[in-house]
Parts: sequence; C-alpha cells; structure tokens
Amino acid sequence: MHLDVLDLRNFYYRSALGRAAQKVIRDELVTLWPEAKGQMVVGFGFAVPLMRPFLKDARRVIGLMPGPQGVMPWPADGKNVSVLCEDTSWPIETGDVDKLVLLHGLETTEQPSTLLDEAFRVLGPGGRAVIIVPNRAGLWSRSDATPFGYGRPYSLSQLEAQLRKHHFVTERIFSTLYQPPSGHRIWRKSANFFERVGHNIPVVAAGGVLMVEVSKQTNAPTRPGLTEAVRSPLKVLEGIAKPKPKPETTPTRDIAGDIPT
Repeated sequence: MHLDVLDLRNFYYRSALGRAAQKVIRDELVTLWPEAKGQMVVGFGFAVPLMRPFLKDARRVIGLMPGPQGVMPWPADGKNVSVLCEDTSWPIETGDVDKLVLLHGLETTEQPSTLLDEAFRVLGPGGRAVIIVPNRAGLWSRSDATPFGYGRPYSLSQLEAQLRKHHFVTERIFSTLYQPPSGHRIWRKSANFFERVGHNIPVVAAGGVLMVEVSKQTNAPTRPGLTEAVRSPLKVLEGIAKPKPKPETTPTRDIAGDIPT
C-alpha cells in the first residue's frame, strides 16, 4: 500500500538521509534528461522531489499523487502543480506526456499492471519514462528507516519482464544509492565515497534503487501497397463461367402425323 504523504515529505525534506537520497536520484535523472524545453513532464507517486529542475523550461509540470497516499502542495515557493488522482485513472489526455517519472508508485500500488497501462496511455509518441523502484538486492529495500523499505522490491529481470509485458522498450538501466541507508554522521560523511565506488559495481549487486528508462513500443508501419495487394483475393477462377442448364429442344412432327421424330 502507499505510504502517507506526510511521512514522504518528512523523509525527503526534513531528514539528512532523505535529502541525500533526493539529490543522488535527481542528479541521475538530470544526467539522463538534461532539459525538457517545451515539453510536458509528469511524475506519479511521490516524484516531485525530482522534478524541480524541469520547472524552469518545461511547457508544463504535473505531480500526480495517489489517493491512498494523499497530496501536498508543491512547489512550496510557486504555483501549485500537485494533483490528487486514482492509481489507474489519471487526469491526463492520451498521448500528451513527453517525460514521465514514477517514484514510490509502482512498488506500492495494489494494481501495478493497470497502473502501467495508464502510464502507457498518457505517454506520447517519442516520449520516455523513468521507473524508479527499490532494488531487491540492495540494502535500502531491507531497511524500514526509508520509504524504499516498503512495498515490493524488484530485481532487474522482474522489472524488465513486467515493463516488456506492457509494451515498454528498455532504453537504459541505472542503479544508484550505494551509500548505507543510515542517518548516522559517519555514514553521511562517507556517502559521496560510496556513490563513486558503487558505480563500478554491477547493477544487480549493490545500488539501493533501480532506474530504468523506457520508451513506448508502437506497431511497425505498414508498407505502402502491400496491404491492399494482400487483401485483394486471388482472381484465378474469374474466367470460368458458371455452368448453365441445357436449353430445352422443341420436338419436330412427322409430316404424316403427330408422332414426334
């Protein structure tokens, strides 16, 4: 089930560990998407801590927050863009979204399959989505001290299989949050060291979260002329006429009488 929005707010904005996690994940996202000029950027779950860099040049930014979680105004220093919605019914037109971020959404929803269908629906042609989930092999999914310790953690193969089932194509895979999930001062001081070292370790062996960038798979275009040619039935038998009944013959009469010959 979804976490409470107040717990998420307190973690990401009022704790040293949460602010560190926010910075690390956001930096990875900005490296992946350095700009969103003129685009529509949407986040679902509690993705707003990652979306501030897009406020300045995006055409529109929307933070969708699920009903069981609750909603909070965001950003605190500007016009609110947060919207309360259902997991599987977003107030977004089909195909309008250029960039989509899911954070604390997929692993906590009770309807992950329908949620991914909704994500597919709103994503436009050429659009990209980044799905962020707890890594089953990482330390963060084993700690209740962070939001990543709740919900269903994923292995990379599980996440890719689920995304592929919903017609998403994996473009790039990231892992981050290599630092221990602890607010102790000694771990906070060495957090940057762990992040630098962690990027040299295989993705499934270390990072606290998985980040997978996907695109929307569409049907291959039809080649001109081929469809019409195939649709037309073969006309091999067109020249064969249907059999016609033999015409009746009028009997001839003998000159001498009425007996037909």
